[in-house]
Amino acid sequence: MVNKDSYHHGDLKNALIKAGGEILAREGVSALSLRKVAREAGVSHSAPYAHFKDKQELIAAISMEGFNQLLSNLERVEREYEHAPEQLLVEAGWIYIQFAMQESDIFKVMFSGILEKEKDYPELVEVIQKTFQVVVRVVAACQTAGILKDEDTPLTAMTIWSQIHGLIALYLDGQISHTILDEHTLRDMLVFALKQIAVQSFHVV
Repeated sequence: MVNKDSYHHGDLKNALIKAGGEILAREGVSALSLRKVAREAGVSHSAPYAHFKDKQELIAAISMEGFNQLLSNLERVEREYEHAPEQLLVEAGWIYIQFAMQESDIFKVMFSGILEKEKDYPELVEVIQKTFQVVVRVVAACQTAGILKDEDTPLTAMTIWSQIHGLIALYLDGQISHTILDEHTLRDMLVFALKQIAVQSFHVV
């Protein structure tokens, strides 16, 4: 249950977003509603409408919160491994996988397609674009270092993002064979996948 003191200080919107996240973690997206979020936050049924006109706006806000967190994590890794492109490539992928595992319900909402008109939420679109630009910069650094082919950078970034996203999506949905899971960690699988794309072999622990 969300701490009721939080919205006594003008923070009702964030309290409602947090409540929505908690409902997602327990019951999934099908259970999400403004009425249930109000109850979770301990406010009146009408209170959420001061910030969200409908469930879609709440979903957009939850997605934006998730992308902001993911962006912050990726930017931290980018700074930390600025001068080690091989390590940067792996660690950026690994931070993405860790985020997906730690925030699996919000992660699924972020990429579920249940937001009907994403372009109606320019702040969300902006943070998604910023997140992708980090991936583009990581790829560009690896291309400069000769680790990745010097081809269309945004397209290469999208290809790598798709591959990493596919790996963690399969894992979260329980679709990776136990034979594989018994012998390899997720990080092992990530590194192996990235090595298939790389021009030159590299060693990363």
